[in-house]
Order: sequence, then structure tokens, then C-alpha cells
Amino acid sequence: MRCPICGKDSDKVVDSRSAQGGSIVRRRRKCLQCGNKFTTYEEIEHAPLYVIKKDNRRELFQREKLLDGIITACKKRPVSMDAIEQLVHAIEMSIQSEFQTEIPSWKIGEVVMEGLKQLDDVAYVRFASVYRQFKDAEEFIEELRKLKSEQENKRTTKQGQYLRKTKESQEKDTLPLFSSPDN
Repeated sequence: MRCPICGKDSDKVVDSRSAQGGSIVRRRRKCLQCGNKFTTYEEIEHAPLYVIKKDNRRELFQREKLLDGIITACKKRPVSMDAIEQLVHAIEMSIQSEFQTEIPSWKIGEVVMEGLKQLDDVAYVRFASVYRQFKDAEEFIEELRKLKSEQENKRTTKQGQYLRKTKESQEKDTLPLFSSPDN
């Protein structure tokens, strides 16, 4: 690796770690010529992925467009840049594993919406309003109703699971105080 300070091609790896779930290797290097320390990243180069647009044009998938759209949806929300980066990375891995060379643009939109729904409700609704091109306030309100209904269903399911587990653990912990001759 060429040193960014002196330009010499003599360095040694000081530290090496995996990053972003093991898909990237981060290496700390030290130039043997000038002593400068610098960091490099290695990642698997995937085959190019093309996005099929509504009008059937094909564009090369651009991570930056995905990142920009999610950042815009999360603007002024309590969502860290790290969480956004993790979501973008998860979306990339998901679409690259499912689609080898081409993916319809609508599929990316659906995957992004599912990820934002898990991350932040407001960011999800913002993205949905642009992606689904709501024509009026009624469509916006309908999307909010669906989201609220899904949240209530999840909450009810979680409460039911908790109550079931609590009841099962109580039944296991309950032992008869006296054993009858019938047992």
C-alpha cells in the first residue's frame, strides 16, 4: 500500500479487524519509510447491480442515492448516523444477496420502507409519502392508520407472549405442598 504522506510503497500492518459485520476488513498500517500511520479498508467487490426504473431504463445501483434518501427521511429525528449507515449496509446486503445483477426500483423502495419502519416511524412516513406519491391528505392519514394498527398488533402479540410465558413459568414453579396417596 502506498503511503499517503511520502508515497513510498513500504509499510507493515500494525492492526487488522473486521468491520460492518465482517464484510469489511480495517487495517492500521505504518509506513516503514516515514513512520506515518494510516488506515485502509478492504471489502468484497460485488458484481455491478443495475436498478430497473419505471420506464425500463437501467441505472447502476448507487449507494449514495440510497443513503441520501434515508438521511432526508431521518432529518431532525433522533436517529444516529451510525444507525443510518447500518440500515444502508443491511439493505445493500439484502438486495445483493437476493438480486444478482438487476433489481426493480420499486423493490428497493419496499425494502427501505420496511427498514425505516423498524428504525423510526416518522422517517418511515416521510419516506412513504414521497415514495408512494401521496396525492392528498387522506392517503397520508390511511398510511398512518396502517402503521398504528401494525404497532398495536405487535404490542398485543408481545403482551400475549409475555403473559403465556409468565403463566407457563408459574405452572412449572408450582409444586403441590402435600402429596396425596393417589399420586
